Amino acid sequence: MTDKPILPHKLTLNERKNLTVTGVTEVVSFDETAVIARTDSGTLVVQGKGLQLKTLQPDGGQVCVDGHICALVYEEPRPTGSFWRRLMG
Repeated sequence: MTDKPILPHKLTLNERKNLTVTGVTEVVSFDETAVIARTDSGTLVVQGKGLQLKTLQPDGGQVCVDGHICALVYEEPRPTGSFWRRLMG
C-alpha cells in the first residue's frame, strides 16, 4: 500500500475578503455561508457571508474563497480503524 504525499498546508487571508488555502485534499461542501475542506492538518471550516469558491485546483490542492470571512476553524481528524483498535490504541 502506498502512502499519498502530504501537501504543504498554508492559509493566506487578505482583509477578511480573500482566502487562499493550499494543501486541500477535498472540498466536502460549500455554500454562501460555509466552505468545508479536508487537509492533512484536519478539516477546515470557513464561515462567512457571501462566500464564493473562486479557484479549485485539485492536483495542487489550492482553493480560493472570496466573500466576508468571519471564522476559520479546524476540526481534529477522527481516528480510523475498528472500535476496539481505537479503544486499545
